[in-house]
Amino acid sequence: MRITVHADAAALGAAAATEVAQAIVEAVQARGRARIIVATGASQFTFLDALVARTDVPWAQVDAFHLDEYLGLPLSHPASFRKYLQERLFSRVPIGSAYLLDGEGDPSQVLAAASAAISAAPIDLCCCGIGENGHLAFNDPPADFVTDQPYLVVNLDEACRRQQVGEGWFAGLDDVPAQALSMSVRQIMRSRQIFCMVPDERKSVAVQASLEGPVTSDVPASILQTHPNMRLFLDPASASRLEAGTITAGS
Repeated sequence: MRITVHADAAALGAAAATEVAQAIVEAVQARGRARIIVATGASQFTFLDALVARTDVPWAQVDAFHLDEYLGLPLSHPASFRKYLQERLFSRVPIGSAYLLDGEGDPSQVLAAASAAISAAPIDLCCCGIGENGHLAFNDPPADFVTDQPYLVVNLDEACRRQQVGEGWFAGLDDVPAQALSMSVRQIMRSRQIFCMVPDERKSVAVQASLEGPVTSDVPASILQTHPNMRLFLDPASASRLEAGTITAGS
């Protein structure tokens, strides 16, 4: 794991976009296409803005999957992750293909189709974040580290749901769905490379627990410690609780 701390969220996003763009180019050069996973949420704003501004990404040769979606939430809702990705990424670049989870469809059919699509070939890189409760995708604690299913229906805990309200996606806790479709932890960990972008002080406790604590399902993102090719991008606020020796570099 390589951990870098950047001056602010904008610098973090720019640095991550540079490395992700390079990884996409290398995957296309090696295999003809790049299969990527993209995340949503406030933590990804500056990264996605920087990524779509680049001119060196061969988007037409990119197949994209996303991590999660609220169960039963319409595409028109401001918190819809399909809406988020369409507005912030897929409408701004000539993407080769984008496989989106339909939270309004029959869950068993949606999960089966999504699992078949993502299992068709290895994933070159996954872009993700870490939740305030340490979740990875919508795998809240205690997360399932065992299932081989690529996607599953998960229950959202109160801390996760409060984060969604705090970020402004919902007016109140009762408005946040209790369940979601989520990529499984094992499927995320199958990615050849993982790029994790985590700005903001409110993530500092989760960052510390994920990096300096034991690998445990009670802190789902701690599993990232075991990935052989993992890059974590922080800002001073999100890194504020880490021991100096944990950080690889600053910029």
